[in-house]
Amino acid sequence: MIDPKIERALGAALQSFSKYSDSDAAKTEGEFKSVFGLDDDFLTKIDALDAVFDNHPELEVLREVFFDLLMINFFSADVKKLEEDYLDSPEWEDIEEQTLDRGTELLNLLLYLNECEDEEIEPELEDYLKEFLLVDEDEFQDEYRIYEPVIAHQILMESPVNEIAAVADKLPEDSELKELFYPMMCFFQNPQPTTDEKSIVADSAVDTAFDMAVYSILESFV
Repeated sequence: MIDPKIERALGAALQSFSKYSDSDAAKTEGEFKSVFGLDDDFLTKIDALDAVFDNHPELEVLREVFFDLLMINFFSADVKKLEEDYLDSPEWEDIEEQTLDRGTELLNLLLYLNECEDEEIEPELEDYLKEFLLVDEDEFQDEYRIYEPVIAHQILMESPVNEIAAVADKLPEDSELKELFYPMMCFFQNPQPTTDEKSIVADSAVDTAFDMAVYSILESFV
């Protein structure tokens, strides 16, 4: 099964990537949707997803964010076919252990956006940090460490996007948010941009094809 929101996000990401790169990524949409719609176990679907990326190396930068989408699709669509307590089962614990090094922080942000939809609230950066990630709580210091660049630069919500890009460009290479910083911050600044506003975001992007693909995914969840 494939969740309609995930289907939209896949299409939007690939269209954006095509628009801002030399790749005809949009032509692969059917391949990705086939993987997401497989009636199979999660590890098999990961292998199928990786096979598509192996066949299209020009899309490599999207591999881990598409893994995040596959995970979200599992939570929203696939898990409905499984036992009610499946996510507490040893089988799922084993899958989590095997996939510890996969995905990005986009997963947390997409889970937050789903929660915003359920609770009928607008996504806001401060709410994401303090109410969802709980970065102020002592027991969530890993999240604080990861999101420290975002916490330190919340003032960018009031700044032009080229200033967001300047900060993103200076983040350490080992920062877990380096790649996501620009599209994430631009999204929280403007979750539903007009076409012209989105063009301005693209003009200042650090890695235009990747940044706009991620921004398009986030837009699809609002």
